[in-house]
Amino acid sequence: MSEQAVATKSGDRLSVKDLTTTGMMIAIILLMSFTPLGYLRTAGLEVSLITIPVAIGAMVIGQRAGLLLGTVFGLTSFYQCFGMSPFGAALLGINPIFTFLVCVPTRALMGWLTGVIFQGLERVDRSKTVSFFIGGFVAALLNTVLFMGVLILLFWNTEFIQSINASVGNLQVFAFVLAFVGVNGLLEIPATCIVGGIVSKTLKKVLYKQIRSN
Repeated sequence: MSEQAVATKSGDRLSVKDLTTTGMMIAIILLMSFTPLGYLRTAGLEVSLITIPVAIGAMVIGQRAGLLLGTVFGLTSFYQCFGMSPFGAALLGINPIFTFLVCVPTRALMGWLTGVIFQGLERVDRSKTVSFFIGGFVAALLNTVLFMGVLILLFWNTEFIQSINASVGNLQVFAFVLAFVGVNGLLEIPATCIVGGIVSKTLKKVLYKQIRSN
């Protein structure tokens, strides 16, 4: 029964091994979300390491798992806004719906796109190694770009964001984004690239015995 396939509504098939691995990644996301393992708190945004299990699931299992894991990540991120994250709590106080849009759809899309992009990379990666590290890099980059893009779109003209901008010299939008997430990106992107790449490559080799196309 361990290799029995389970049909999804779209006609695709997920093995029990896929479902088990996805469940394991969800458990890791939940653990990281509610312990110091998941976030490195800074003066600006929190540096999130939860992108790593999302990237791993998207690369090892596929874009559907990436979408699910990204959604779980987003929901836990939104939950952080209820008193656990000062930055998130400030956004929530301004507009709860906009805060939800900043937290959840962005992370869901990040997970899905990571899986889609990795599929394409894997097909042309003769080494069957480089694509895993690029996939980890892409996941972290997408997480930052999508989160900040929606944040700026929805909250740029608020007093809260403008007060932060004033503290760094009243920068233009692009310069503000670079200044605001610069340190965060320097930590998050290499961590997801290296750790996500190594773990994904190892899991796919051990669990599936070969590099497969999803």
